[in-house]
Amino acid sequence: MTTFSYAVRDSSTMLRRNLKHMRRYPAMTVMLAGMPVIFLLLFVYVFGGSLGAGLGGGRTEYLMYVVPGILLMTVGGAATGTSVSVATDMTEGIIARFRTMAIARVSVLTGHVLGSMIQTFVSLGIVLGVALAVGFRSSAGPAAWLGVAGVLTMATFAFTWLATALGLVAKTVEEASNTPLPLTLLPFLGSGFVPPESMAPGLEQFAQHQPFTPIIETIRSLLTGAPVGGSLWAAVAWCAVIALGGYLWARKRYNARG
Repeated sequence: MTTFSYAVRDSSTMLRRNLKHMRRYPAMTVMLAGMPVIFLLLFVYVFGGSLGAGLGGGRTEYLMYVVPGILLMTVGGAATGTSVSVATDMTEGIIARFRTMAIARVSVLTGHVLGSMIQTFVSLGIVLGVALAVGFRSSAGPAAWLGVAGVLTMATFAFTWLATALGLVAKTVEEASNTPLPLTLLPFLGSGFVPPESMAPGLEQFAQHQPFTPIIETIRSLLTGAPVGGSLWAAVAWCAVIALGGYLWARKRYNARG
């Protein structure tokens, strides 16, 4: 077998390990999806009438507007689970045991990333299912939905690698559960819940230029049939930078702790 084949085989083994953890503790997946669902229901049924009026419509129009932000909030929130999972392995000694085995070093991190991405997709499915249940409807065709899936996959990959690095940096599991918190809050400071143009001048500039806004705008455009414009390329650029930075940071920290 080649070195690549060994890495793929060992990564598959580590992925199965993480999937077994996810199956044994389904409450983590439910919890990761639960907070976005609560915010979805809160903003649609409590604030949706007023915020929808500001968009020139009502609660139904606001539901269409807010779902992309909720989906990205789900991706950001799932990073907490990734960070905690990585920090748990690093602090409980299992990594030291893995280092004594003849396995590809990259497989440990790859297993975490792939397992966390699957967990995030399950959470996204739950959130989208609730959104459909409360009246979310999109005129997007199959190609647009594939585009949405591609953008969400791209964002999930990027933020999962960043969360993996944050889990490696954390000295305790408790610290690992707190450091990804900004990823959950950034959709609020972007275009996830209200248009940036309605914000105070300084905050508007931040909202326009932070990474979540072009990702949210791309998904929103695909779901509503609006032109994607430059938001897609900005989203791709942000995700590429975050994914590469997260991967290099995670690899450096993992090797340093060896």
